[in-house]
This record gives sequence, structure tokens and C-alpha cells, in this order.
Amino acid sequence: MWSVAIATIRLTLMRNFLPLFFALACGAAPLYQAELIFPLESWHNHSSSVVELPNGDLLVCWFHGSGERTADDVKIEGARWSKRTGKWGERFVMADTPGFPDTNPTMFIDSRQRLFLLWPVIIAHQWETALMKYRISIDYLSAGPPKWEHQDNIILIPKDIEAKTREVYEKDLGKEGRAGEYAKKIIERSEDMYFSRMGWFTRTHPLQLPSGRILVPMYSDGFSFGIMAISDDGGYTWSASQPIAGRGCIQPSVVRKKDGSLVAYLRDNGPPPKRAHISYSKDDGVSWTAAVDTEIFNPGTSLEVIALRNGHWLMVYNDLEDGRYSLVAALSDDEGSTWKWRRHLDGDPANKVNSQYHYPSVIQAKDGTIQITYSYFVPEGKSIKHVHIDEEWVKAQ
Repeated sequence: MWSVAIATIRLTLMRNFLPLFFALACGAAPLYQAELIFPLESWHNHSSSVVELPNGDLLVCWFHGSGERTADDVKIEGARWSKRTGKWGERFVMADTPGFPDTNPTMFIDSRQRLFLLWPVIIAHQWETALMKYRISIDYLSAGPPKWEHQDNIILIPKDIEAKTREVYEKDLGKEGRAGEYAKKIIERSEDMYFSRMGWFTRTHPLQLPSGRILVPMYSDGFSFGIMAISDDGGYTWSASQPIAGRGCIQPSVVRKKDGSLVAYLRDNGPPPKRAHISYSKDDGVSWTAAVDTEIFNPGTSLEVIALRNGHWLMVYNDLEDGRYSLVAALSDDEGSTWKWRRHLDGDPANKVNSQYHYPSVIQAKDGTIQITYSYFVPEGKSIKHVHIDEEWVKAQ
């Protein structure tokens, strides 16, 4: 009996600690650190974006207020993590349009080390009335909000929007019931000069291509399409790509393959099955294939994917069809053909609870580690959570 018990203990120890022993033998244990950026509160705090600054600090922004698009007190807040102290500083206002909700901010630092903040102002309490704004800063390392040197709007004329809309929906024209009615409505929207140009706004990080071209992924709730805002002059003028058209595909996250082609993964805002959508571009983001389902579960919520410097891809997403109570990080070593490693960041797919861990923002830091922020909603309140991991933590599963 004792020999059986000892053997069982040995097997348990090997299963639980052998991966750690191997990691230690290679020099370091897998990295996982996490904390809330600020204490839980009743205010609505959502849709964060994270960047690493040239000095190694982190800057995070999100929208904060008593609601979303219908609450006129909503503004963009920010906070800094100091590499020197290892702590988050006090919150501050990044942008506030008095009397209007400011939502869905995103940031990035371009090849000239300029900080961009991009966000929509919701003009008439409907997502379809979003007006995109952006700011550029070269003085953003000091405490508090960055000092902005340039601000403007991004107004788009979507390329070929009527033709791309008809490609998806024209076959439904004349059908009875909801399908036919919706096809008629969305095609009419694509023909409407005002509706087709208004209401495009951000969610995920912009991407700068080797040519210097800046792509800002956007989407429209009025069409349930994605799109790219394109700048070839450093962010001072903008044009629009073709829409990424499909049956409910929004909030694109764009990653560049080694061959130079682009892949956009999108939230499923359409009918079942609930799967992330995918679209491709071979001309630096101007034209896009029709979005189709992948095998990646998506409950109708934002995801983000990035290419790591070693060629691997990292995706953070909700691995469910019916809720936001499970958030995972997944790794691919074949540019998204397969996702061999997955590990839960928060929640549990087997335990449906009244909590949401969602809208991730993901970057790779200069030291190779991965910085993630996301909306953290639990019964006790809401905050933005920060998680610091490495690839080995994901692979340890």
C-alpha cells in the first residue's frame, strides 16, 4: 500500500512540477504577472489600448463614464506604468468632447516615435453617427496626459462600397422575410452618400507597414463591415480601403504575413455559427476578400492578433460562442493555419458566471514579453486589467 501511495505522489509531482523544472533549467520560469490598473468601481470602464513607450514605461487608455454611446459624460482616460517604480500612476483625461460620448480609443507609436491617439465621438447616441478623431504627440514621456501637437478628424469615402455590399447581399434581394428586408436595407445604405461615409470607427491597434503606410482598422455597426483608414504621409491625410464585407464582421485586427500579404481577423456580429471571421489583402490593405468564418469561436466580441518578432502569432480572444466569461491567449507557429498552444488568461469556459473578461489589447514589448490589457467586469465592479506574460507561459498550458 505504501509503495503505491509513494508512486502516486511521485507521478503527481512529476506532472505538476516537471514543466517548471525544465523552464528553470533553461534559465527562467514562465512569466505571468497581473493586476488591476485601478480599483473596481461602479463606473463603466471599457475598451482599453496599451503601448510601450521608448523609455520602457507603459501607457494605457480606455473610455470611462456612466455608460457608453448614450451617456454624454463618457471620456477617454489614461494611466502610466513606470518601469522605474513598477507601479501604475494616477489616472488622467486623454480626451473629452463636452456633451458627447468619447469611446473605443486606440493608440500606437509610429516609426518616427510619434504617439497617436484615435477615438470616435458619438454624435447622436447611435454607433452609426460616430465621427473619428485623432491626435499626435511627440512630447508624451512626462507624467500626466501627452502634449498634443496635431489634431484632426478622419473622414472616409469607402472604396467600392456599393459593389462590395452587393457581392454579399444581392442574392438575398426578393426573398421573403427578414433576409430579403435586410438585404434591401443594407444595399440602400451603401448607395446613400452620407450613411456610407459616416460611422466608421476604431477598436484595435493600427499597423504600420515597411513602406511607412499606416493602416487604422475600423468598422461600422451600420453595415457590420470592417474597413482600413490608410495614410501614406505620416497620418496627416487619409483615404479608405474597400470595406471588408461579410455577414456581420466588425472590429478587424490586422497582422502581416512574411510574404507581405495581410490577414484581418474580425468579430462575428452576424448569425450562427458564432466564429471569428477572416479576410485577406494582397495590396497593402486597399482591397479585401469577402470575410468568411474560421473555426475560432467568437461570442460577438473583440479579439486582437499580433505577429511576434520570432514569426509566431499571438491571439487573445473569448473562446466561447455564448458569453465573455472566458479569455484565452493562443499561439501559432504557422501564421494562423493552426493554433497549437492555448492558455486561459481569465475566467473558465466550464463555469458560466456573471463576469466578463473581454476587449483585449495586445503588444510585444522590446524585451520580447507580451503586455495585455482588457476590460474586467465582475459583480463587484469594473476596471481595466493588465497582464504581463511570455510565450513560455502560454506553451506551458
